[in-house]
Amino acid sequence: MGFIVLLVFIIVPIIEISVFIQVGDWIGLWPTISIVILTAIAGTALLRQQGLSTLMKAQQSLNEGRMPTSELFDGACLLVAGALLLTPGFVTDAIGFLLFLPPFRTFLRSKAGSIIKNSRNIHIVGGDMGPHHPEGNSPPHKSENSTVIDADFEEVDPNPDSPWSDKKD
Repeated sequence: MGFIVLLVFIIVPIIEISVFIQVGDWIGLWPTISIVILTAIAGTALLRQQGLSTLMKAQQSLNEGRMPTSELFDGACLLVAGALLLTPGFVTDAIGFLLFLPPFRTFLRSKAGSIIKNSRNIHIVGGDMGPHHPEGNSPPHKSENSTVIDADFEEVDPNPDSPWSDKKD
């Protein structure tokens, strides 16, 4: 895994520099720099709009008592998209803009889901958070395997003779 990350950190900048040189050759230096700046501004605006929308959908899922897994995945994709769009480069911008497209995120989510389901090391349990109680005084959720320990405690001063002790004789 570390080797793959190292390759990405070496190969991506080489690709970006190559594309910068080609695009700069075709349209010139200042238009190239202007496009990079405009994609960062557009990416920030898209990130804000879609990020707030995803946050509202996640809140709605929580209010309905459902785990917002698709919204969390979309939020992670948007976070990566924002980082890619703020990184100067045409290749990273293209990938970043792809991550802003909901059909592309849906495709990635289905692929990630199938990879997780086919993995032998990951076990998915549950997913339903139970009924939502807006008052916040819902009874604790008991599962078949849970053990509840009800206890009282009393704080004991480890050094009762200390001048900073709370106990006064």
